[in-house]
Order: sequence, then C-alpha cells, then structure tokens
Amino acid sequence: MKATITTLPGDGIGPEVTAAAVDVLRAVARHHGHQFRFEEHAIGGDAIDHHGTPLPETTLAACRAADAVLLGAVGGPKWSDPKAKTRPEQGLLALRAGLGVYANLRPVSVHPRLADLSPLKNEKLAGVDVLFVRELTGGTYFGAKTRTSEQATDETKYTVDEIERVVRRAFELSRSRRRHVTSVDKANVMETSRLWRETVTRIAAEYPDVTFEHQLVDSMAMLLLTRPSAYDVVVTENLFGDILTDEAAALAGSLGLLPSATLGGRVPLFEPIHGSAPDIAGRAAANPLGAIGSAAMLLRAAARLPQDADNVEQAVRDVLAAGHRTKDLAGPGEAALTTRQMTDQVLAALADVADRRYSYHGV
Repeated sequence: MKATITTLPGDGIGPEVTAAAVDVLRAVARHHGHQFRFEEHAIGGDAIDHHGTPLPETTLAACRAADAVLLGAVGGPKWSDPKAKTRPEQGLLALRAGLGVYANLRPVSVHPRLADLSPLKNEKLAGVDVLFVRELTGGTYFGAKTRTSEQATDETKYTVDEIERVVRRAFELSRSRRRHVTSVDKANVMETSRLWRETVTRIAAEYPDVTFEHQLVDSMAMLLLTRPSAYDVVVTENLFGDILTDEAAALAGSLGLLPSATLGGRVPLFEPIHGSAPDIAGRAAANPLGAIGSAAMLLRAAARLPQDADNVEQAVRDVLAAGHRTKDLAGPGEAALTTRQMTDQVLAALADVADRRYSYHGV
C-alpha cells in the first residue's frame, strides 16, 4: 500500500500528539510493507506567525494532493483576541471547506478500566458505543455575520442537499452497527431544524431496515448522561454536534482519548477532538491516544487497511488495560506517563498484536 499523508501539527500540543500518530503509522508501514510518505505543513496560529494567514495556499494545495490529512490542533491564547481579523480557527474552517469534507465522525466508547474517570455511575456506562455524525460545512459557523456596537448576528443556514448527504452517510454507517439512528435538532424553535427534521424523515423512508428517532438537542444533552448506552448513531448539525460530542467525551473519561474522521470530500481529514491545550504544551503531558486513534481511522477509511486499523485500536485497548496512564487519566497516587512513554507503550503493544494475529492466521 502506498499513500501520501499531509500532516498539519498546528499549535499547542498539536505537534506532540501528531508526532505520536506518525510514529504509529510508520510502525504499521514497517510491519506490513506499506509505503507512507509524510509531508508537513503549517496551519492555525503557527501559520499566522510564519505566513500571515491561518491556511497558506501551499498547505491547502498539499492537502488536496494527498491521500489523507492528519491534523493536530489549532489555537491558543497568543491569538485569542476576539477582535482579531485573523484567527487560527479560520484555518481549520477554511481547510474543511477547501477539501469539501462534510461528515465528521466521532466514535465514543468507554474502556472498562477507565469507567471510574467518568462522572457517571459505572452501571450507566456499560455498553456505551455511540458514533456521532456531525454536519461540518453549514450552519452557524459558516453563516453571514454582522456586528455593531449595539448588536451582533450569526446566520444559521442549511440547504436540503447539505442535510441529505450527511443524513444518508449516517444511515449507511448504521447498517454496519446496530441499525439505529437518532437525529438531533431544535425543530420546536428553529426553521433550519424544521427543514432538517422534514429531510431526515424523508430520507429515513429509504432505509426501512434502520430504526430512527428525533430528539431535541436540549433533551439529548440530558439523555446522553442518563442513558448513553441507548444510542447507536447520532446525526446532527454543526453547532449541536460540536457541543454534544464534547459532552459525550466525559463518558469516556477524557477528551484526550477520542479520535475523529471527516469524510465526504476529495481528501479525508483525521484529527483528535481535543483542542490545543496550551497550558500543557511542551510539558510532555499530552495524551496521544486521541491522535493515535485518528491514525487508526485513517488506516481504515483512507488507506483501506481495516486489519491494520483494528491492530492499532487493539494496541490502545491493551495499553489501557495494562494500567498505563497519561496525566489526564492518572488518579491520585498513580504514576503518569509522558507523551513519549505512552506512545512507546502503544508501539510495543502494536508489535505484540501484529505478531499474535500474524501467527494466528498461519501466515
């Protein structure tokens, strides 16, 4: 397998966790004879400092020419002035638009050894396995904005086509899972949500083998904490998806654990869901597992290497089962591994997993 992967380390802990993910991808390539070529480019605050823009043309061109894009994180207090005309987050939004990706997939599950880190009682966490499908190119983030000294507006806009394509993606994904889709909106108040609900209802008729339901976003925020195991695939618009997936991260115990894939355009984009965490940047304290999980999603969705992706995910599970913890996961009195040490544990476990499966199949 040959693939060109553009890496965008970005800001804060982005470079640290991206380096960990690249190390894992290089190990996969060595184990199985793949040829992965990595090309690094700037985005976000780093790009503002060095190029005067959060998404240089050279970065976007490299991403469009790649087979996949692996992103770290963007933003930080250095560029946080709300009155600034140029902000790191603009680079990420422009990248998503430039690649044409529209479906952000965020899986959330709970490792049994980490259940105590969740604010929920352990019995509520049994069987939690939710895939959020967040629409990524429409809604409030991309609507027209106005600002005066007395008022501000943010337009929320959706087209039928934008809704249809992400909803179909969610229903298709559900067919390889438990065949249950929950659509989240605010149809009792918002006109865009009424269009969303009508469109979902119509699309659902094309999938008679899939059970579906509607939930209002405020109710869903409560239900994720009271009965999270009841949900399989959750599809929603951009802003609601952003908020709900961060809430759901509490189920897993840490934002640092969760990966994501953004699909649907010319080149897929993979990134951990956490931010740049500037307070721990450069301290070797970042949890690399979200970025490593994103690398596994890259192997499955972009490189079409599902067994290699399974191996990486199993290695992460084995490391957590063995009790290895970074600072965000360590309890009182528990030793915390550095970013590098946790990465090394995953690499060692990955070699063991690959050897076991290689031998098992008698090759």
